[in-house]
Amino acid sequence: MNLRFVLLSVLTLFVLLLMSGALFTVRETEIVILTQFGRPVGAPITTPGLHWKTPFVQEVHVLDKRVLEFDGPATAMPTKDKTYISVDTFSRWRIGDPAAYFVALRDERSAHSRLEDILGSEVRTAVAAHELIEIVRSDKNRALPAEVQRQLQATVVLLPAKRGRIELEKDVFAAAAPKLAPLGIELLDVRVKRVNYNSDVLPRIYQRMTSERLQIAQRFRSEGEGEAARILGRKERELRRIESEAYSKVQELRGTADAEATRIYAEAYDQSPESRALFSFLKTMDTYRAVLAGTNVVLSTDSEVFRWLKGAPPR
Repeated sequence: MNLRFVLLSVLTLFVLLLMSGALFTVRETEIVILTQFGRPVGAPITTPGLHWKTPFVQEVHVLDKRVLEFDGPATAMPTKDKTYISVDTFSRWRIGDPAAYFVALRDERSAHSRLEDILGSEVRTAVAAHELIEIVRSDKNRALPAEVQRQLQATVVLLPAKRGRIELEKDVFAAAAPKLAPLGIELLDVRVKRVNYNSDVLPRIYQRMTSERLQIAQRFRSEGEGEAARILGRKERELRRIESEAYSKVQELRGTADAEATRIYAEAYDQSPESRALFSFLKTMDTYRAVLAGTNVVLSTDSEVFRWLKGAPPR
């Protein structure tokens, strides 16, 4: 009985070990490759669930069948106009041919290495064949706002883009996808994440940007000073016009008043010979007051001016 129990226990343990080595689970996000003595056997398993393999002989290799990302390092490269820039790219990919992928690469680390080599090479080729404006401008039809164009037109000449960065990304995708297909990689998209100047030339770029902004600010100041001068000129002209009109109005009123006063005097002193003589006497006295006050005058005694003085009674 004891020997039978021991044999039964050993047999049960062996069956459990055999079953644990023969069964494996495939998840919804996984692709399984079975290898026998290091070589793939059978077709890749993509159906989720419980599957069977030869125990102790076959080995399970799990691959991810979801969309994967690749974020490459920023790389310095020259443009067609000999401007050194740093371009940072990223892409999305997935395993299109699991068998070819496993044979060529086996894991994501190797896949990222090949992606970096191939995408980096194609990006350098595309950048070297185009000028900087093509990498910076996303679309050739994209235009700056009118206000920004007005600010920059006096200091900066913006070259038109012939294609744009989106077209360059399409070129990189078209060139890299066929090279990655034999490796079992299906390239889904390639994008430029960041474009920056080389760190060695950044101080000069910032200095040039500062100079351009100072030129724009100086142009604004000049325009403001010119507008201020025009406003002051208009103010002076308007002030002189108002003063001239006011002076003309004053002289007109004064002339009218003098004419009216003369008329009143004429009516008042032209009533009789006595009134006319009184008017002549008063005017002569006014003349004496204006001419003889503090003034040395040499005149003949027969002068008409002194006729009232000669006829004045002694005091």
